[in-house]
Amino acid sequence: MPDADLIAPAAGKRVVALVYDGLCSFEFGCAAEIFGLARPEFGANWYEFTTAAVEPGPLRASGRLMVQADGGLELLDDAGTIIVPGWKGLDLAPPGALVEALLRAHARGARIVTICSGVFPLAATGLLDGRRATTHWRYAEALQTRHPEIEVDPNVLYVDEGQLLTSAGSAAGLDLCLHLVRRDHGPEIANQVARRLVIAPHRNGGQAQFIERPVQARPESRLSSLFDTMRARLAEPWSNADLARLAAMSERTFLRRFREATGSTPADFLIAARIDRARELLEATSLPVDEVAAQSGFGAVATLRHHFQRRLGVSPATYRQRFARSAA
Repeated sequence: MPDADLIAPAAGKRVVALVYDGLCSFEFGCAAEIFGLARPEFGANWYEFTTAAVEPGPLRASGRLMVQADGGLELLDDAGTIIVPGWKGLDLAPPGALVEALLRAHARGARIVTICSGVFPLAATGLLDGRRATTHWRYAEALQTRHPEIEVDPNVLYVDEGQLLTSAGSAAGLDLCLHLVRRDHGPEIANQVARRLVIAPHRNGGQAQFIERPVQARPESRLSSLFDTMRARLAEPWSNADLARLAAMSERTFLRRFREATGSTPADFLIAARIDRARELLEATSLPVDEVAAQSGFGAVATLRHHFQRRLGVSPATYRQRFARSAA
């Protein structure tokens, strides 16, 4: 994600969600819940939400619902953000009029956001060629086969390429929409929206789509206490052997159970925890970056910068500039 990713939508706050016959109701609901509810507490700059029909009605949605759109594809011409909430079928090519409308919107600076299989109409425009993108893991192989020019990442929750944003299936659409709110309005407002939805305020886009088995509500006590210890002592040079000893397991058993519980390795877990701590410090304090690096467990500023750039696509200084609470 380039440093220029904080792109002001060409038409500002207007969000247009596509609707079509066979509409994916849940994916559409993600967009409507984030952008379509009135939120007067956030003032006049909150989003304006509308819907554009890809084809003439009547339009049906999953769950035996009927849908009536606010207008047709002409509404995309003044959209700041366009949401593609799934697609009716992987083997159904998008209409030429939709492809042309998306190309026009992109050319004038609009953002295009896809949820789950919604990436397929966007891929048909060629705009994703040479870029990273994701979709539901079940569809990733089909996307890569049909569009080999795209760098498909089947593992992540979402990918932010600035003007083009793609997400995995179902709830990952909520994560991506909240990420966009965070980009536009800062972390405090994004956290308020998340609290109202009773969901996690932020899941990093690079987080795995799924893990080997669901995390238990009450994880195995040895691992649960170990997670707390690791987060409390982020500056420690933890080795797998050290962690296995604390968990009272053999190293091989420990690594297996750790991945089953978290979907990641201990090293990845620590990097993610250190990044989360660094983000908190950058958002909420005015500590110098070298102190942020020390308190978050990275030690050196260069190490902090490396992992921020690799995981978030921005430098710590750029992140603070965008998301510090005083700037929200």
